[in-house]
Amino acid sequence: MTAEALPAELRRAIVQIARTPRLLVACDYDGTLAPITSNPDEARPLPESVGALRALAGLHETTTAVISGRALRDLATLSRLPSEVHLVGSHGSEFDIGFVHALDAKARELHRKLESELEQLVLDVPGVSLEVKPASIAVHVRRAEHDAGRRVLASVHSGPSTWEGVSTTDGKEVVELAVVQTDKGRALDTLRHQAGATATIFLGDDVTDEKAFARLSGPDMGVKVGDGETLATFRVPDTIDVATVLAFILEERRAWLYGEQAPPIERISLLANERSVALVTPDAKLTWLCHPGPDAPAVFADLLGGPGAGHFSIKPHRNGLPLGQRYLPNTMTVETRWSRLLVTDYLEPESPSHRTDLVRVVSGQAAAEVVFAPRPEFGGVPVRLVQEDDGLRVLGTSEPFVLRAPGVAWEITSDGMHDTATALVQPEPEQPVVLELRCGTTDLGTHELSEVDRRARAGAYWSTWAATLKMPSVEPDLVGRSALTLRGLVNFDTGGVLAAATTSLPEEIGGVRNWDYRYCWIRDAAMTVRELVHLGSLEEAEGYLSWLHKVLASLAGPERLHPLYTLAGTQIGAEAVIESLPGYAGSRPVRVGNLANHQVQLDVFGPVVELVVTLAGARGELRDQDWQMVRAMAEAVTRRWFEPDHGIWEERHVPRHRVYSRVMCWVTIDRAIKLGEVYDRDIPAGWHELREAIKADVLEHGWNEEVSAFTTAYDGTDLDAASLFVGLTGLIDPSDERFQNTVTAIEAELRSGSTVYRYRRDDGLPGGEGGFHICAAWLVEAYLLTGRRTEAEELFEQLVDASGPTGLLPEQYDPVAERSLGNHPQAYSHIGLIRCANLLAQQ
Repeated sequence: MTAEALPAELRRAIVQIARTPRLLVACDYDGTLAPITSNPDEARPLPESVGALRALAGLHETTTAVISGRALRDLATLSRLPSEVHLVGSHGSEFDIGFVHALDAKARELHRKLESELEQLVLDVPGVSLEVKPASIAVHVRRAEHDAGRRVLASVHSGPSTWEGVSTTDGKEVVELAVVQTDKGRALDTLRHQAGATATIFLGDDVTDEKAFARLSGPDMGVKVGDGETLATFRVPDTIDVATVLAFILEERRAWLYGEQAPPIERISLLANERSVALVTPDAKLTWLCHPGPDAPAVFADLLGGPGAGHFSIKPHRNGLPLGQRYLPNTMTVETRWSRLLVTDYLEPESPSHRTDLVRVVSGQAAAEVVFAPRPEFGGVPVRLVQEDDGLRVLGTSEPFVLRAPGVAWEITSDGMHDTATALVQPEPEQPVVLELRCGTTDLGTHELSEVDRRARAGAYWSTWAATLKMPSVEPDLVGRSALTLRGLVNFDTGGVLAAATTSLPEEIGGVRNWDYRYCWIRDAAMTVRELVHLGSLEEAEGYLSWLHKVLASLAGPERLHPLYTLAGTQIGAEAVIESLPGYAGSRPVRVGNLANHQVQLDVFGPVVELVVTLAGARGELRDQDWQMVRAMAEAVTRRWFEPDHGIWEERHVPRHRVYSRVMCWVTIDRAIKLGEVYDRDIPAGWHELREAIKADVLEHGWNEEVSAFTTAYDGTDLDAASLFVGLTGLIDPSDERFQNTVTAIEAELRSGSTVYRYRRDDGLPGGEGGFHICAAWLVEAYLLTGRRTEAEELFEQLVDASGPTGLLPEQYDPVAERSLGNHPQAYSHIGLIRCANLLAQQ
């Protein structure tokens, strides 16, 4: 029997409950897992049900249990259920390991008295038997003559059932008297509390199971097996259907938890305009979009939660794999192609600041299936869709959303919380189907420009800019795509720069190292816009410095600068977990916010000063306000350079005296002095001495004779790729033997094939991570500085090969599994690629 044979309402309810953060699946035994038999000792569970329960118990945040009227020992012997499945006997008076209920002396005495009385009541009545359990006694009359059985039950109810301290449970041809207050409902509550369940499924057939059904509420679900009145919401005929229900729960739970359809990260393409970003899978599914900005809650979070978290999909009606996906040259317009179908996607630039407008064009000869499933607030808000002549309205959200789709006939379905719209569209020659998602407006009217003109305008926005860039001779096309990607991460309303477009894409599949990068890091943003200045574009750097001036104006002093802010330049909220999302490929938790906001990172000042130096050189002048910013950065270093900090990698450990942080403090003062000398500015007293003092400190404490390298920090022998900056910044000459030895040590310990790890030390977090593309780029630069061009070229080519088919790079790479990891696309990775290409071209 397949899941399709189950009622549609039951299937929809299972799909919904399977996505709860912590699920409890519990069921009765006789008549539910095992068919009813004339001889109770022969009641064996269906193997399919046992397999499904066992597999469910093995899933993350999933608990399974069987609650039976049988004695616990008999239940374990007869069911032969694996230890992963909790067993509860005697209607809840007997729990397996971890749920022990000890009887006190009073209860034990009552139990002895009850046994003696019941023995007298059933004496000489053929077919009636007693089942003595640790905390209860059951009177079975199934094998007795009908009238005799009724007389025994009546005597029990009028006699021992009325005793103080006795709890009575009536079942089919059985009555059970317990000396503890219990029933299957109480047992279910105990299990629910122990598992911390956010939703519970219970399946049962007996009248005693109604006590459990009565305890279900909210997202819980009850399934009655067989006939009879019930409090359960759903019903199936028999134990075979129970096996099907359990198998379907397993299938949906596993798919939700582990993201079995998760596309490779590097194959996902970025859409962008001046203020918004979106991600499209290789088969044209809109898998990620936040509104009203990239750091807002997601409207479509399929990337982190599967289809139930929201998606907007277009594919051929008759399924087929796409032939390819590409960007139109020098644009952020993405084309996904099948043999007779083409989907073109772009975010409209130059739209009002409160709007996010996505245009999707379906052209070709094949019919296409469209699924529109918005799930605002990471799926936490119930959504209704209403069809009008020109498209769909999304109701129930704080932000307005509409989908303009003239002439498209939609079928709207509901899973009980959210509506989903599906349609079959047939593009005609010279008449494609145009779908316009408009976030931030209720307007379904016609746009003043044709789609052809809008597409041309969107393309020109990017290609006009790209034409101004100075491309290196090494990998010019890939560098151009990296430059467009970096510009796509810039918010032109504020000047802030995203570190990456996503949150919680994992550093290890199934792991917990999942962070929110949808913010503006002082360091990352300065490095991003500086690389664009190297390519000839100054606008992004000027916007970022303006953003930073505003942030500094809000602080009591530059030393109070946080490592990161929102794109608007405000402090970010507390780090939180979205428990309703299972994460990319089951990598939990999904986080919003970032605790690094509260860390001390003393390296952030150096990249800002380096940016001012680079921008002034490109302009041919140093603006007064930028010199004041440099002085503010130097002042912060003067006050704090000698402190321990959390460093560039934001480790959630005790602060250390880190070599990289100390080197970047030296860079702050060194570049500030040189800037003042070039542009004839007054250099404050003490800067020269401070520069020498920091350098001496690094050389004395950062170098470790034992490992013959500059280490991570002053207090250990562990290595860190960031320590390469001792030579990359010029604090020591690259020809210095200490730098060459450091390069060799880092290569030996941290390089693994095509990638370079940050470090190998215990950083206080469970699990592992991949190698960082930015670290590989630093090693390429170090190879060049130490005269090892062949190694530099080889490692750079491996970095190039790690990019996806549309030229994008996430944060990390796993050289063992040969797959990409981390948030995507990552500014650091594209910064490294551009810098390496420029350096290789210059040499």
